[in-house]
Amino acid sequence: MPTNDNCEQREPDEEKGSQEDAPEAQLAEILYVDPKAESRLVRRIDLRFIPLSMVIYVLNFIDRTNIGNARVLNSDTGDSLVRTTHISNLQYLISLMMFTIAYMLFEVPSNYMLKKFRPSRWIAFLLMAWGLITMVLGTTSNFSGITAVRFFLGVAEAGLYPGLIYCTTFWYKRDERALRVSLVSSVSSLGNAFGGALAFGIGRMNGIQGLQGWRWLFILEGIPSCICAVLCFFFFPDFPETASWLSDEERQLATERIKGVAALGHAEITWAEAKETLIDWRVYLHYIAYIGMSPPFSSLTLFTPTIVAGLGYEGLDAQLFTVPPFAAAFVVTVVVAWIADKRALRAWCSFASLFVAGLAFLVQGILPPHSFKARYGLLCIATAFTFASTPPQVSWLTANLRNTGALTLGVPMIISLGQIGQIIGVWTFKPSEAPGYPTGLFTNAAFLLAGSALILGLQAIYVRRNKALQAGEKNWEL
Repeated sequence: MPTNDNCEQREPDEEKGSQEDAPEAQLAEILYVDPKAESRLVRRIDLRFIPLSMVIYVLNFIDRTNIGNARVLNSDTGDSLVRTTHISNLQYLISLMMFTIAYMLFEVPSNYMLKKFRPSRWIAFLLMAWGLITMVLGTTSNFSGITAVRFFLGVAEAGLYPGLIYCTTFWYKRDERALRVSLVSSVSSLGNAFGGALAFGIGRMNGIQGLQGWRWLFILEGIPSCICAVLCFFFFPDFPETASWLSDEERQLATERIKGVAALGHAEITWAEAKETLIDWRVYLHYIAYIGMSPPFSSLTLFTPTIVAGLGYEGLDAQLFTVPPFAAAFVVTVVVAWIADKRALRAWCSFASLFVAGLAFLVQGILPPHSFKARYGLLCIATAFTFASTPPQVSWLTANLRNTGALTLGVPMIISLGQIGQIIGVWTFKPSEAPGYPTGLFTNAAFLLAGSALILGLQAIYVRRNKALQAGEKNWEL
């Protein structure tokens, strides 16, 4: 259902009515909800869902991106992953791409399995699987082994992020999602920051028990995911209508308050809903805009240690100096998402984040390669706003997907098709271009600026459509 992201909620009979707000306004006429009781309920849901989701996604991101740290870890002593396994740069990039391909192929099926087997069970299974696979990665010794393990790691991790976003639609209204999505999404930047800090510490274990530091990195970072899988199985929330940790009154309120504005856990996915989602052209504009963020997101998560090493920082220092860009990204992501939720400015927050990040990459590419301090500062800005662009975009999409089929397909599809851009990001930072990396920087800038332009166009489409609805045209159903 289309939405004018700038509209405030108004009475249905006002000429200025917003399409996005209309279902909630209609529901309010039928169901009275005590604001204080609802506020208490939302706090309970937050305490159950948000902290555990953040921990899970931090572990997910650490295990996904630690190969970037392993690539250069202890390189000054000749014990990095690429030197120990004797893989070429091309083979390393292929192993990264195989993860992305698996991730893209298995996101939608994984979301379906989450719905079928319940979030707590399915996410716990994924946690255990990728934790064990990460540990196995520490035992590999050649290109074929690394590539095969990375592929299966992509299979296991594919369902986590779209699954968590999908779960927010079981529990939260549209104007509650952006901040919650951002709190979960923003810890991906903390995953990178922690990953750099952990690599700095674990790198000092190089040679212990005859193992290189990068092997210890994979082994030690896989264990927490396996432990967290047990906690997830027992404590992760499934659906409001079956939540045993809520009272009968709270269960009823949790279910009733999202009717018409969110997904219901017990609702079955129908082919008619799936077909309607797949042929909706507006949804694909969201997907294309999301692709604009994907190449820089991919290159930053995988190559920041390499980029930092090209800015004059070597050895373990290269790991340590990856922390500030991602720490800044966490703060900026939460602030931007809070503004998007508080002011109902999801489109504008997405646009601004993409535009600022694009400019930061562009200026980095223009500056002389040896302007290390200026380029490092711009790297922090580019990283922060690249990550900040994701939650408003995803929240904006979920606000326009109303039925169970649309949400089950639409959420993983935006992440899945975004992997097209992530595959591009794998190939753009060429070692032969160090330390300037013009291809990577200008490619990232081009995708981000194009994405920001598309966001503006999509927002204009919603504004025009809402004006047409005010003139009495038939409402769109998703």
